[in-house]
Amino acid sequence: MYSRLLRHFLAVVEHKGITSAADELHISQPALTKSIRQLEDNLGVTLFERMPTGVVPTPFGEILARRVRLMDLEYRHALAEIHSIKGGAGGAISIGAAPVWMVQILPPIIVEFCRNQPKVKVKLKSGVIDTMVPALLGGELDVVCASLDFPSHPEIVKERLTDIRHVLVARAGHPLVQRNDVSPADLLAFPWLALANDYIGAARVNSFFAANELDPPLTAVETTSTSSMFSLLQHGDFIVNLPTLLLPYAEAVGLARLPIRGTLWDSPAGIAYRMTKSPVPAINSFCALVRSHFAI
Repeated sequence: MYSRLLRHFLAVVEHKGITSAADELHISQPALTKSIRQLEDNLGVTLFERMPTGVVPTPFGEILARRVRLMDLEYRHALAEIHSIKGGAGGAISIGAAPVWMVQILPPIIVEFCRNQPKVKVKLKSGVIDTMVPALLGGELDVVCASLDFPSHPEIVKERLTDIRHVLVARAGHPLVQRNDVSPADLLAFPWLALANDYIGAARVNSFFAANELDPPLTAVETTSTSSMFSLLQHGDFIVNLPTLLLPYAEAVGLARLPIRGTLWDSPAGIAYRMTKSPVPAINSFCALVRSHFAI
């Protein structure tokens, strides 16, 4: 209802009169006048005043007209994007990815996707499960590429494509690196780094220490950036858990794997997306490329 009223309002503003606006809208003048009065009643203000040259917006009408023009433009853009996406020829997809996916797994997949879908814009956002799953449910993300180590949800499809092992990393000159065997108790003597809001990762680390009847380690710094994490590790005796796929990048900047007893943890990984009866072609194409990457 409000969409109709606002379209009628904007037509009167543009035509500076009821008669010509009604002709463009293909409705009668009384019907258009009724729409304007209904809108004024809803807002509690007068939107137009009559002048010798026609009707002009009041100050309230000018404010509304400015905003409605923006709304109308966004609506037209939305229609164009929907039409483009329906045909699979354009639009945009938003992909949330964990750091290991951002750095190691997705680059060649996205290069191929852009080659196959040149009119589709890819919006790539780094994050952790605890922030990306709410964004997926809220429609801010179309696909999440990460660990699937989170509770199942009726609106989310999880496709397990691989398993990712996590290890502990520190600078090459760290006191624990040169040891042949590092016990869980040894790890508590040093400060730890963590990705911000990575509550699942923190819980897995805590479980590792709890299994050894130890308190969890002290997290000295939380960061949202893998680059800053690597830099901090280079300059201090910090410890951090990383997927093994990131080890080549860590070793390239002077970091090393700690020889701990046992396995820190393994996690299932893959893609997650919202369940829908009307899948977007571009999202289907992207997911197919990710699947083929792990099928090789």
